[in-house]
Amino acid sequence: MILEKLSNYTLILASQSPRRQQFLKDLGLNFEVRTKDISEDYPFYLKGYKIPLHIAKEKATPFLKELKEKDILITADTLIWFEERAIGKPKDYADAFATLSAFSGKTHQVISAVCLTRQGKQCFFYDITQVSFSILTPEMIHYYLSEYKPFDKAGSYGIQEWIGAVGISRIEGSYNNVVGFPTHLFWDALQKIIS
Repeated sequence: MILEKLSNYTLILASQSPRRQQFLKDLGLNFEVRTKDISEDYPFYLKGYKIPLHIAKEKATPFLKELKEKDILITADTLIWFEERAIGKPKDYADAFATLSAFSGKTHQVISAVCLTRQGKQCFFYDITQVSFSILTPEMIHYYLSEYKPFDKAGSYGIQEWIGAVGISRIEGSYNNVVGFPTHLFWDALQKIIS
């Protein structure tokens, strides 16, 4: 069983996201959280899944020199791809309102990329989920932003919150991926990184 094998390793999650931390706990994994300030800039020519994949790999770079033989570093990034452009975390309330208004009645992609890094070995992957919103009224959006303050979330919303319950009409793909971590792919990658 992979959990027994992993007892010999130190898992390091380089993320302050409480949602990613909870996913690892739900998977029965012991881990520690280590973070560094890392720019999330990316080359302008990257499109779609290549953006979070680039950022997830870049987030690993500052840790490379300090990884021990049995360390496994986990870095990740999530973004929204909508109408041929990347949507990250909102700048402020007005930006979040504009984003959710644009999503109203339309479908966007949520793309999460994960990078697992060991000494001399790296494994990375991404997942894409299609998310469709029903019509969101200005009142719904104002209520959600005021009550839930989703300003730390890509696309200005959390599917697990009120707006997901009342506003999302359909998803195609992994629900966990929309929350920010494709756990099914992560589990497979963990087995590869220790083999």
